[in-house]
Amino acid sequence: METALTRLVGVRHPIVQTGMGWVAGPRLVSATANAGALGILASATMTIDQLRDSVREVRSRTEAPFGVNLRADAADAGDRVRVIIDEGVRVASFALAPSAELIGALKEAGVVVVPSVGARRHAEKVAAWGADAVIVQGGEGGGHTGEVATTVLLPQVVDAVDIPVVAAGGFFDGRGLVAALAYGAAGVAMGTRFLLTSDSTVPDAVKARYLAATVRDVTVTRAVDGLPHRMLRTDLVDSLERAGRTRALLRAARHAAAFRGLSGLTWRQLVHDGLATRHGKNLTWSQVLLAANTPMLLRSAMVNGRTDLGVMASGQVAGVIDDLPSCAELVERIMKEAEEVLTGLTASR
Repeated sequence: METALTRLVGVRHPIVQTGMGWVAGPRLVSATANAGALGILASATMTIDQLRDSVREVRSRTEAPFGVNLRADAADAGDRVRVIIDEGVRVASFALAPSAELIGALKEAGVVVVPSVGARRHAEKVAAWGADAVIVQGGEGGGHTGEVATTVLLPQVVDAVDIPVVAAGGFFDGRGLVAALAYGAAGVAMGTRFLLTSDSTVPDAVKARYLAATVRDVTVTRAVDGLPHRMLRTDLVDSLERAGRTRALLRAARHAAAFRGLSGLTWRQLVHDGLATRHGKNLTWSQVLLAANTPMLLRSAMVNGRTDLGVMASGQVAGVIDDLPSCAELVERIMKEAEEVLTGLTASR
């Protein structure tokens, strides 16, 4: 199926696997790429050297195009962009709107720039700065999310910009792909659906928790870092919401120190990233420090398998997913179903 997205990035199918921290590593990304979709490597939880090694590992596993996701406001964003350029990565994906300067540097090197946004005005801004495409996530999506549903946000953005729009939030099958195309999108991006594949390195016990979840088990909380964060409702989430300010701050300080050691960031860089998170948002200084909860609590579950000590970011679609196909099986199934739906629509006229 050819769309503006497939032509832009050189993949066979208009499907994107999003860059999930601790989840979207070389194995998942290369499996996605070999399946004909666009795999995106998550770099925010990697050091610069780990990012370079991971890019090279993906390259050794596939000849297909893939991307790297990074935080545009990170203190070392420029260094990570240099790795992307030097290693010949096809796509740069951003969790927040990148600056015009970063977009310019990447485009000059021939890298396709695809920021992720959650509002029409943000899409208009990055399009004006030269972004090649944009991923638009509605409120159904996992992780940090907004309040506007994909079915309302997507057509707004499609009408507002002249670049390819990729729909995210609530997609898991071929019917959703067809619906997104009908709204004017050039493809769909999925996180939770790719997390729940046999190629995902997330521990089996954690995958089992996702598979057992109902739609009502997926909640939005501010208890992790002060921002709306969609995840599975667990006893830990309940306890975080009940925790007093002092207790939460002490926990956040420990996590900040731990993440600094894992990421290779200096305290100055960690503070810089916290300030960037605070910019434009009504967060207290304690909430800035609480932002360190996110990578460490996610790591506890997604890497260590401790569902009692970690949080599990999740889209609402976790409540309707009940299997663990390979990436190849998943992509083939989605495309087959999409073709069947399109054929059925044509036949019913």
